[in-house]
Amino acid sequence: EALKGDLLNLMIFAGAAVGALLGFLRFNSHPASVFMGDVGSFAIGGGLVALAMLTRLSLLLPIIALTMLASSLSDIIQIGYFKLTHGKRVFRMAPLHHHFELGGVPETRIVAMYMIVTALMCLLALTTVAG
Repeated sequence: EALKGDLLNLMIFAGAAVGALLGFLRFNSHPASVFMGDVGSFAIGGGLVALAMLTRLSLLLPIIALTMLASSLSDIIQIGYFKLTHGKRVFRMAPLHHHFELGGVPETRIVAMYMIVTALMCLLALTTVAG
């Protein structure tokens, strides 16, 4: 019975987070009038990690957050390679979405691509949990 209460609390937290994000996206769609900074994105990441740890699904995080992981890794790779080669770059600009932007891909297409990849990865993660 206590486990059901704990899961209910996690569901309420997740639902509130999703509601807040949907409210944010309403004003962040193109052209954006509200922008999220590091504090907001770190809070979302922390909440996602907390939910994953508390539900014992932390091994699914790299799948669910593939686009976030790619952006972080592109930064790490760019900085490391820049320091090792004294000024050479792997990407036009890091993080990865700016590399695509400088390559001529419209911002709306980049966002759509990230959303599609994230949705597909979330579906893949769900298939591993179901059953």
